[in-house]
Amino acid sequence: MNVYCMRHGRTNYNDLGLCNDDPGRDVYLTETGIAQAQSAAHELRDAAFERIIVSPLPRTRQTAEIVNRHHALPIEVHADLADIRSGFESRPVPDYFAAISHDPLRARVNGGESLLDHKQRVLRFIDWLKAQPEKTLLVVAHEETMRVFVAYFEGGIADSQLRDIHVGNCEYRRYVLHR
Repeated sequence: MNVYCMRHGRTNYNDLGLCNDDPGRDVYLTETGIAQAQSAAHELRDAAFERIIVSPLPRTRQTAEIVNRHHALPIEVHADLADIRSGFESRPVPDYFAAISHDPLRARVNGGESLLDHKQRVLRFIDWLKAQPEKTLLVVAHEETMRVFVAYFEGGIADSQLRDIHVGNCEYRRYVLHR
């Protein structure tokens, strides 16, 4: 199976440096994010997607809808693709990093999940994908989720190195998932 994994386009919360894992918040693609998604859509216009899967957060759907203009497929939401539940909704990202600095892999703050909790959720999604019949899929998610995809598919990345992986807005990677 070919799996194209993409991070969503730039958002207003990216510009403000704020955490977001609540799909009810008014987080949306900026003009830059729309342009990024349009560029990715152009690059992926000939990909033979059979299915598009996004997280419950609207920015992934907005990105997928732009890419999907060339494919006209239903867009499916999968809860396991949601961004990490930081416990710092609408608060500055540096404050979140400061709060978990004592144990970046295992710290859970304000009822959120740890990086390793999030990793296990994304790995559960990958296991679910293995049972799907499609040959080519597009998955639109978040940088934290992309880090897990990169580590899983590219290998040789320790959990302690996950935060060192940086994935730009609308950056995508194609992987082969063996069932």
